[in-house]
Amino acid sequence: MCGRSTATAVTMALGGVRVLELAGLAPAPLCGMILADFGAQVVRVDRLSRPAAGMQHGDVQARGKRSLALDLKRPQGAAALRRLCSRADVLIEPFRHGVMERLGLGPEVLLRENPRLIYARLTGFGQTGKYAKSAGHDINYLALSGVLSKLGRKNENPYAPVNLLADFAGGGVMCALGIVIALFERTKSGRGQVIDASMVEGVAYLSSFLWKSQHLGLWSQPRGESLLDGGAPFYETYRTSDGKFMAVGAIEPVFYKQLIKGLGLNLDELPSQMSVSDWPETKKKFASIFAQKTQAEWCSIFDSTDACVTPVLSFSDVASHQHNKERSSFIKNDQGEMSPRPAPVLSRTPAVPSCKRDPFIGEHTEEVLLEYGFTKQEIAKLYSDKVIQFKNLKANL
Repeated sequence: MCGRSTATAVTMALGGVRVLELAGLAPAPLCGMILADFGAQVVRVDRLSRPAAGMQHGDVQARGKRSLALDLKRPQGAAALRRLCSRADVLIEPFRHGVMERLGLGPEVLLRENPRLIYARLTGFGQTGKYAKSAGHDINYLALSGVLSKLGRKNENPYAPVNLLADFAGGGVMCALGIVIALFERTKSGRGQVIDASMVEGVAYLSSFLWKSQHLGLWSQPRGESLLDGGAPFYETYRTSDGKFMAVGAIEPVFYKQLIKGLGLNLDELPSQMSVSDWPETKKKFASIFAQKTQAEWCSIFDSTDACVTPVLSFSDVASHQHNKERSSFIKNDQGEMSPRPAPVLSRTPAVPSCKRDPFIGEHTEEVLLEYGFTKQEIAKLYSDKVIQFKNLKANL
């Protein structure tokens, strides 16, 4: 379900929380969208756009946000942000170390003026250390965290699974968690604080299981030959006769027995499940069998079992799958675009995401400034000085 009224937003878990999100790349927008989905009033502070470049921001995770266009490099723009922060609960800042300080907008300044402000600094390498001022991307953060060394097939180079792990999980999600934790702590102390959200450390923290389970022998084999990284025949994907795939995760013996039964094999005629030396041949046998039926045929065999075998669904198929349909796991916005429903689901105050289109740069500049205490005369002066920008929607009709 999506589409919410103002009243609904107020009653959601983060209703009434004011968030300023400085426009940036992937992780910070996800962090802001999570907060917006659960009711926070999120304002994306955009740079002024160039006419030739169009008015739409590259942020595709702007659901539920409003846009204020402000030139932070101008002293008047920096001063305006300071005023905004004096009334905000959260600031999400995605710049490299030192950028905000040079603008006179560092945490020591903003928290002095608003001691309740939660100043979330989301960067790849963190606020200190050798790489604090260095550029990087998801693959670099994965590499430095140690996680990338665990990802990849046997006899192949390590590979990054697109940019989900460091950017979004270690970055955006962990930063949102830090913000919610800080908001909770503020209810007791009345004070804000600075969050140093490093994507390297965020994704490393996500990998805690890998660190904590080393003594169990799960990772004693080379990369791509262990239980959970593609080495085991019972934890693998297999191609079907129609060119699709099935995912197999039959780790426990009771589940493995059902996998073998569904494949039409005799458990007594196969090597022991945990005979690592036999895994390559067993995997070939499984692959040849899976290749004999379509994905739909395999689903009809395994769907009613605990064999831990499921279809690998494409983006075009996932929303129409019966399980996902029954849970309304995917939603459409007003433009007919499909995306995942916010998670997790809360029983009393669930997220009710906005169905509206994403904001244009500067679409809500005047509206937001008025809410934050600016007068119409002050707004007019900022506009005439080219410090702020409006998006005149009527001009395009």
